[in-house]
Amino acid sequence: MIAGGRAPEYLRLNDKVIELVRHFFDADKPVAAICHAAQLLAAARVLEGRTCAAYPACRPEVELAGGRYADIAVDDAVTDGKLVTAPAWPAHPAWLSQFLTVLDTRIEL
Repeated sequence: MIAGGRAPEYLRLNDKVIELVRHFFDADKPVAAICHAAQLLAAARVLEGRTCAAYPACRPEVELAGGRYADIAVDDAVTDGKLVTAPAWPAHPAWLSQFLTVLDTRIEL
């Protein structure tokens, strides 16, 4: 799970973080990313051919990295294989719900 905000802008400069992100994609492990987390995904070069929602200001990075930018509502999320992405915090319910589905997890009350 990769949080958004300003952190990805700085985390993408750390080679160990880039290596960790690539490992998850190379091993086909589930990844959830929101908001500016797309900057880290783009830097790790894992978006080629994938659909990715992100904060609108990150659209150029998604597209320059070979990804398809998902222009969706701010409270929605998109799943592409084992990657679940969303544009911003209002999407937390949809984003987490889709990620739990990818994890094959059910929550019962």
